Amino acid sequence: MDVSPVVDLGRQSAKATVGEPLPVRASVFREGHDQLAAEVVATDPAGRTRAPVRMRPDGEQPNRYVAHVTPDVEGEWTFEIHSWSDPVATWQHDAGIKIPAGVDVELMFTEARLLLERVAAGTGPQALDKQSAAIVSGALAASTDTDRPVAARLATLQDPGLDAVLLAHPLRELLTVTGPFRFRADRTRALFGSWYEFFPRSEGATKDEKTGKVTSGTFQTAKERLTRVAEMGFDVIYLPPIHPIGEVNRKGPNNTLTPGPDDTGSPWAIGSKDGGHDAIHPDLGTFDDFDAFVARARELDLEVALDLALQAAPDHPWVTTHPQFFTTRADGTIAYAENPPKKYQDIYPINFDNDPAGICREVLRIVKLWMSHGVRIFRVDNPHTKPLAFWEWLLAEVRRTDPDVIFLSEAFTKPAMMHGLGAVGYHQSYTYFTWRTGKREIEDYLVEVAHESDHLMRPNFFVNTPDILHAYLQYGGPAAFKVRAALAATGSPSWGVYAGYELFEHVAVKPGSEEYLDSEKYQIRIRDWKKRDAEGTTLAPYLTRLNEIRRHHPALQLLRNVTIHSSDDDHVLVFSKKHEDDVVISVINLDPHGTRETMIHLDMPALGMEWHDSFVAHDEITGEDWSWTAHNYVRLDPGYEPAHVIAARRTR
Repeated sequence: MDVSPVVDLGRQSAKATVGEPLPVRASVFREGHDQLAAEVVATDPAGRTRAPVRMRPDGEQPNRYVAHVTPDVEGEWTFEIHSWSDPVATWQHDAGIKIPAGVDVELMFTEARLLLERVAAGTGPQALDKQSAAIVSGALAASTDTDRPVAARLATLQDPGLDAVLLAHPLRELLTVTGPFRFRADRTRALFGSWYEFFPRSEGATKDEKTGKVTSGTFQTAKERLTRVAEMGFDVIYLPPIHPIGEVNRKGPNNTLTPGPDDTGSPWAIGSKDGGHDAIHPDLGTFDDFDAFVARARELDLEVALDLALQAAPDHPWVTTHPQFFTTRADGTIAYAENPPKKYQDIYPINFDNDPAGICREVLRIVKLWMSHGVRIFRVDNPHTKPLAFWEWLLAEVRRTDPDVIFLSEAFTKPAMMHGLGAVGYHQSYTYFTWRTGKREIEDYLVEVAHESDHLMRPNFFVNTPDILHAYLQYGGPAAFKVRAALAATGSPSWGVYAGYELFEHVAVKPGSEEYLDSEKYQIRIRDWKKRDAEGTTLAPYLTRLNEIRRHHPALQLLRNVTIHSSDDDHVLVFSKKHEDDVVISVINLDPHGTRETMIHLDMPALGMEWHDSFVAHDEITGEDWSWTAHNYVRLDPGYEPAHVIAARRTR
């Protein structure tokens, strides 16, 4: 009972990734006192049944069992839970009590002989190889030799070698099969990646100092920036909309309603006389220029992610060719977008109730167009304002022909909708990470995304976006930027940075706002990257190091392996990630203004160690080494380094 992961009563597939262990849990019980066993049997997309994985007790919860299944190919998988009465385990339990106590001694040895004979007679998948058969034969001979001491006979039946054979060749009685249940294994980039966002129109833009006129960057100039992005270790370059920008109700700087003749407007106000979602803004270049940009990114091992914003400027071609796509108000005008108190007079939202079939055809055409130009990742703007049924259809259509295409949901909304978008097929999701700044809420959120909602949605921890400049960054100084980067890069397998973060851009348009002053959403921002690099006044080396650490440590490339540890200071956060022998411990001072000295306390078994073990704690950021045990003193000065990223190296 209570099988997980199961999504929407089994109507949707749980999230999985090639190479990522998927925890399968269930409550398994039976009548009476006999022992039981259970295993997970997975079937791959080709219909091949894989080797079963034995379930183990899940912590201290009675009757709760867990096993980890690791898919090795992409596609739609299923799993079943096979549970049974285990006569061997029942005998082992009873014999371990009765024989030492002198109760039913020979009867217990007789029962052992009968069980071993059944194991030896196994056929098909249960047939013993020569080595296993020899172990069972030897145990039979020794345990039935009444000339040997009883304790020696029992020891033969408790030998670890025999236990391994019996575990691999179980005797199943009263077998129950539950399932199948669905899970889908996506490619690795759906889980692990470092994202960098920039506006192509800002990259390589110039300003005439005499006239003040700004000339837009192009795909040709933006292409030059790709090398530096790749050098910082990012995997994905994400572009906001690159389409023509509406001229009607165009926004001016800082979201004003009074643009000048040279103001560029918001890229999310898509569409003008120059075209719509299937066109490129003429200032950026042509499709050939875009193709060259994508090709250069590919040479640098960067994937291009493109914004998919299903909305239109008032002068978008759809307003004329497909007026039924929009909402007409009582006065005959088309309703513009609102998210009170915010108003988007330059944007018409799509009404999916008016012509759902027509909208579906048009959006699929647009997505396929950009896919044909090398885009395999889409960051979707405000998907929570569109019907789930539409996304379920669209993502299934794309997956049917191009299963490698990834969709990231930009939905800062209620959990049910965020989870629903993940359930119907979104591969990743923006999260509440930006607004989690206190120790307790960060701990709770790490547990939530790693262990509670992981079957529904994969998180992407963006430290900032063009829309979100949290007060923590506005007032925390450079240390705050390090803290949030270290937390995002080690807390989630996918994380993201919006350009300007490495320059510590932190000024809001007004107190209490999360909008940037002179937001790049409404105007071109010219940054002198080379000058800042030469001055050494950039966070780029720190971001580079974090991405190097992530690539070096498999534990940081997974989601479901977070363990929270404790500290004696409410501003010092401690968590770890473990995968096989790779163990990484993050110790982060969340106070960007003050040095913190405290004791931290590690759950050693969660690190794969005994409570009395010691290990070398190697700080991957500073290169320092310490000898650590379960309890350790730390001092974190935000003016020096606010975080330890520790690689745990066993000393024995």
